[in-house]
Amino acid sequence: MQDVVYEMNGLRIVDLTKTLDPKTETRRCHLYRFNTGGLIPDFHTIMDLTSHLGTHCECPYHHDDNWPSVAELPLTTFFGRAIYVNIEAGERDYITPELLDKYCGPKMKEGTIVIIDSPHRIPPFTEKTNTAEDKRLRVNGETAKWFLEHKAKCVGFGDGVTIESSNEDVKPFHDILLAENIVFLEVLKNLDKLEKDVFFMSYAPLPILGLDSCPVRAYAIEGLGEFSN
Repeated sequence: MQDVVYEMNGLRIVDLTKTLDPKTETRRCHLYRFNTGGLIPDFHTIMDLTSHLGTHCECPYHHDDNWPSVAELPLTTFFGRAIYVNIEAGERDYITPELLDKYCGPKMKEGTIVIIDSPHRIPPFTEKTNTAEDKRLRVNGETAKWFLEHKAKCVGFGDGVTIESSNEDVKPFHDILLAENIVFLEVLKNLDKLEKDVFFMSYAPLPILGLDSCPVRAYAIEGLGEFSN
């Protein structure tokens, strides 16, 4: 298994990305490798992928044809100061403004990337979704309004929070935030490897016009002074 934590110049880097294996992915993920020919071997790969594959960043175009696609958002949308919060609440509870005041409020600043999680973890987008095993916390329109009012830049999700619970919850959560160019990070991994709850984070997608979402290499850097408090 490859490393997910690295040390560099006194900084600690944590890879928060799901590694993709085309042999086992349930979402579209096919690679076609070929030699372009000639005397010198020159291998290329055609990638046949869904935009919502593995760890991915969802952008406004995901929910409305008139909202910006991935390439129409500034690069600064995809990196900055981040916080990680592990919310303690009952099984299948909603993440209410009161819970966000308690867990996010003291750390919140304008332009913060917020990763929300809970101890009720299962892998997202699997056969366990919305079964008796699925005890993850839920989001809804009220959750979204809190992030909007507190000027979050991005909302990310650990395995303890569901955005698959119901259309009545998920659609307003998406619409309220994406309408204001607040993007989402889904299928984040290795959050248990974080040693800090405030850190620098990057998750830049490919700048492709007309793309609603994109797989990303998400990572945290702990110890950068400007992004550590």
